[in-house]
Amino acid sequence: MKVTPLVTFAQREKVERLEGAISRYPQVECPVWHHFAPGLYARKMLIRKGTVLTGAVHKTEHLCIISGDIEVTTDDGVKRITDAHAIITSKPGAKRAGYAHEDTYWTTVHATDETDLDKLVEELTESTSRELLGAPENRQLLANRTEMSKCLSE
Repeated sequence: MKVTPLVTFAQREKVERLEGAISRYPQVECPVWHHFAPGLYARKMLIRKGTVLTGAVHKTEHLCIISGDIEVTTDDGVKRITDAHAIITSKPGAKRAGYAHEDTYWTTVHATDETDLDKLVEELTESTSRELLGAPENRQLLANRTEMSKCLSE
């Protein structure tokens, strides 16, 4: 799949510089929940108050449903989102950075039939599970896999 970036290189470069700077600090746990419906995948993440974070580069256009108080980079610059259940459309090639002023839920909704989490990361982002979550020993990845194993064994 060919990705046509719809964000400026300068904006993405700034977010990548921030990502490099914050990568030197301990990772913060951001719990993630996965939801599936026919033809849809939703990934909900809790971003705790005071968290600075960057997101993956997404390959596809998708929706983001945000509930909380967060400043985030957008195509139009930095925006503070304080609406309950604000919805934004994210374009292919976007890479965002954010700062949570309060606990914030960020849900991305994607059109796909895939349900394998590792395959979803590769299908929807320019990352792999290792890169996106920081490596196999990452607490978030381990917690997600443990939770999925529990669900599948019940």
